[in-house]
Amino acid sequence: MVSVGVVGLGLVGGSLARALQAAGVPVVATDPVSGGEARAAGLAVADDVAHLAADQPDVVVLAAPLRAMRSVAAELADALAARPGWDPTVTDVGSVKGPVREAVTEAGLGARYVGAHPMSGTEQSGFAASTAELMQGVPWAVTVAPETGRERLRQVLSLVTGPLGGTAAVLTDELHDEAVALISHVPHVLATQLLGAVAGAPVRDLALGLSAGSFRDGTRVGLTDPRRTEAMVTENGAWVAPVLRLAARDLERLADDLDSNAPTHWFFDRPDPVRELIRPGAPRVTGLRPGDGDGDEGGPDVETVPLTGDWPAGLVTRCAQGAVVVAVEREAVLLR
Repeated sequence: MVSVGVVGLGLVGGSLARALQAAGVPVVATDPVSGGEARAAGLAVADDVAHLAADQPDVVVLAAPLRAMRSVAAELADALAARPGWDPTVTDVGSVKGPVREAVTEAGLGARYVGAHPMSGTEQSGFAASTAELMQGVPWAVTVAPETGRERLRQVLSLVTGPLGGTAAVLTDELHDEAVALISHVPHVLATQLLGAVAGAPVRDLALGLSAGSFRDGTRVGLTDPRRTEAMVTENGAWVAPVLRLAARDLERLADDLDSNAPTHWFFDRPDPVRELIRPGAPRVTGLRPGDGDGDEGGPDVETVPLTGDWPAGLVTRCAQGAVVVAVEREAVLLR
């Protein structure tokens, strides 16, 4: 059982700390804003990163906002310099991976770093909105680079699939950032745009009075703190911008076809392959949590991958095709 330090106690960091504590993992956290609230909730809270370092946790999770990541990484580097015998693995929970790796590398922590992103959240923010359930049994993306230590990767995978009960897709930063642009960041932009369109409409109040499930579902993530969304989207701009241009092109074409009474089936039918994959009741390409899919851990759809050779690169190849790590053993990982 490893010990964990969590730096940042917002929605995700607070939920992670609560989930780890509920699983019996020793946790110490710090946050200059939410520390008192977290302490009142029963968490062990240090005054700052330097005091958190006194506990010398095995893993330190950077859960600060993306815009603060460089300063937090620098604080951790200073704390490490003051404690030369302390050798923690550094990970994070950020929704963009490339910029976080740049920040920790700039701080001299690159060899310790394993990127991580729990694919779970809500439109709310702050420690008050955090719950242990938000981080229990959820899918994670875990990212590696050529300098990633194999034992550090194993440690993070063990934490995700063990006490947190989740699964992990092992990817490169680039694969992660490209994928989440499609399924997270662009949806945030489109939800925000729809809210903005309603905000400026002369029939705004009437429209809101008539709104029901489709508007609610299409705009939920647009209720997120706009500064948080803006930071996420701008940090991943290299992958978000091309998808937005594609969406704008398709919407312009659809608008032109509506104006001219031209066929529009090309727009409404194109998503059919994805509809078949995610429609309720449809078999999943891969299970997102232990127990999903055709089998469960140890079943015929689980493969044992020995931790020999260049096994991190092998995991990236398999996970890019849809496989996920469901458990870590002493000398192997279980892949589904």
